Parts: sequence; structure tokens; C-alpha cells
Amino acid sequence: MYLRCQMPSCAHRSAPLLLGCLLAAAPPVWSQVFVVGEKTATADVSTDFVPTDLSLPDGKLNERGRRELIRLLEAEQGFAHRALPIGPGVALRANGPLSPGPEEYKQMIYKHGESVAPGDRVVITAMTIKPDRIVFDLNGGPYAKHRFLSHVQFNNNNVVQTDPERPNGSRVTLLFEGQVPEISAPEVKALLAPVIDFGAKSGEQAYAETLPPLLKEAIAEHNVLVGMNRRMVLAALGAPENKIRENAGENGSGAHYEEWIYGHVPQTVQFVRFQGDRVTAIKTAPLGKPVEIRDKDELGGYVNPTPTRQIALGDAQPVNQEGSGRTAAPPTLRKPGEDVPDAAGASNKVQLPPAKPSAIPAPPPVPPTQPN
Repeated sequence: MYLRCQMPSCAHRSAPLLLGCLLAAAPPVWSQVFVVGEKTATADVSTDFVPTDLSLPDGKLNERGRRELIRLLEAEQGFAHRALPIGPGVALRANGPLSPGPEEYKQMIYKHGESVAPGDRVVITAMTIKPDRIVFDLNGGPYAKHRFLSHVQFNNNNVVQTDPERPNGSRVTLLFEGQVPEISAPEVKALLAPVIDFGAKSGEQAYAETLPPLLKEAIAEHNVLVGMNRRMVLAALGAPENKIRENAGENGSGAHYEEWIYGHVPQTVQFVRFQGDRVTAIKTAPLGKPVEIRDKDELGGYVNPTPTRQIALGDAQPVNQEGSGRTAAPPTLRKPGEDVPDAAGASNKVQLPPAKPSAIPAPPPVPPTQPN
């Protein structure tokens, strides 16, 4: 293709005119640009919110209640009801609204990223109780953990750890009017229901559903009975605050036992004693009252099933299909009616071919040396 352009004789103006003629003659090139903006990225983020309506107690949360909340809620798992942004900006008022508002909520997800999507599993990795709020860190929290190795250097140049992990967790703050009331763990879960669903059964709850009605009712009422195993006690009361391992009798000559301690003074303290995997005694020590000891079986004749394992050497022997009780013959490659050689015969031994004589003659023997 040849182009002919009328250009002036000036040398310094010829190059721009020639370039313009070439661009005008070239075929047009179409391109498509896809721009992801805030509305496109947050179009599927749901901001629907229904506040809770739960009656709260009037008393102030004491030290025992604070420890119980931390013990029962920390490491608890649930499922997200809505997308949660990375960062500490989500605040939920008890029986009230969620802040920030819908538009600010979407903008937060667009700027900082999404920590979890609706339906994803959420784990409470840390919680802090303040005078008027409870702060929950989900899936590691919004801040990176401090690593002391980042301050260690060798020869003033090399830092042991210089690449910190990027946090991808979220933080939800539960706010109360004035002060945190004397609230229980199930009530806190009910207040967090618009954000996190804790309705999924844990392993202990699923295990309790398989037990007889007597044990199921005791676990639901958080009572321990003599004869329970460790898993039943964990389902009823959770992990103990302290454990003691000792030997019964004088000078440690008795059987080994372990005691799980729940509560502390001035509240009621409960000692659950195990021997092996079974509760053998329960001591309840209320303040200002005599100690109550229960050491009789309270399971009503129920026996904890003990897992059994059967180990067999070799394959199972085949049984005759006719039901005569005689075992069938093992499979063989011989034809029907063919004689089976004697086990002591030579036919059962591996026959090796005879050694071939070597083509190279052996060197003559060296005569012994005579002493001088």
C-alpha cells in the first residue's frame, strides 16, 4: 500500500505530516475496558438488619461472670450471617442498630477487603470485656501479631523476620447501655445472632444427643452425675478452671485419681473426681454450708460403652456354601482330579539348573614354600 501526501518542502515539518497520514490510513482498533468500582464490587453485599429483642438483667457483671464468659465463648465457632470487613469498625448495640450504616458498610468492605462471606465459618480467637462493651476478634483479629523476631538482628544487617503476616480477621464490638450486665454466654450468642449464627451443634452437643434421656437432661441442665465419663462432663460444664492429679491413700500408695475444679470462692466450688475415665465422686462446697459428697452411682444402671477392637491374623477362612461347616478348599491352578504332590516330595522344591563348567581353566595350585 502506497500513500502519497502533499507536504511542504520544509524538512522540519515533514515527519509530523507523514505520521499523520499513516495513522489516518491505518484501520481503526477497538478496545474494551472493564472498570471495577465500588458499586460493582459491593453489589452482592447484603445490608439487611433486624435488631434483637432480648431482656437483659440489671445487675453488673462480676469477676466470676467475666471469667465464665471468656471460658465459654473463647474459641467458640459459628457461621457468618453477613459479609464482615477486615478491620475493627463493626459495632453492634445490644438490642439496637448495627454501625456503620449500609452505605458506609459497603465502602468499608470495598476499601479494606472482605474477611468472611455469608455462610463462612467464624471462630472467636480473642475477646476483651470492658466496662460498657465486649470486643470479639474473629479469625485472628484485624491486627497482625507482634513477633519479637522482627527485633532480632545479626551483624547489624540481617533481620530474622521481616515479612509479617497480613491480618485478614475482623472485629465486632458489642455495646451496652452504661455497663455490661450480668449476662450469660447463651445470651451473648443471642445478641450476636444478627452477625454470627452459633446455632450449629458442637461436638459435645452432638454427642449428648446420642445419650439416654437421663444423661441428656443432666447435660442440658449443666449437672454432673457419678458414673459419667470425661466427655459427658465436658459437655455439661465445659473445660475446668483447674486440675489436680494425686494418689489416694497414705504416702501415695492408693490408686491414681484426677480432680477437676469448677468455680472459686466466695461462689460454690465443685470438685469432680475421676479414676480412669469415670467420675467416682463429686464434692460440692457452697459458701457457709457443709460440703456435700456424692460417691454412689447415679446413672441408673447405664454403662458407658467401651470401644472394642478385634484383631485377626491373616485372611478370614472361607466357609463352605453348603453350610456343612467345613471350610472350602483354597483356590488352585490344578485341574479337577489332578493329584496333589506330597509336601515332602521334591516337586515342591525349586530346581536350580546345574552349574556350567567354566571355559577358562583354573590356575595350578601354588606349592608350599620350604623353610630354609
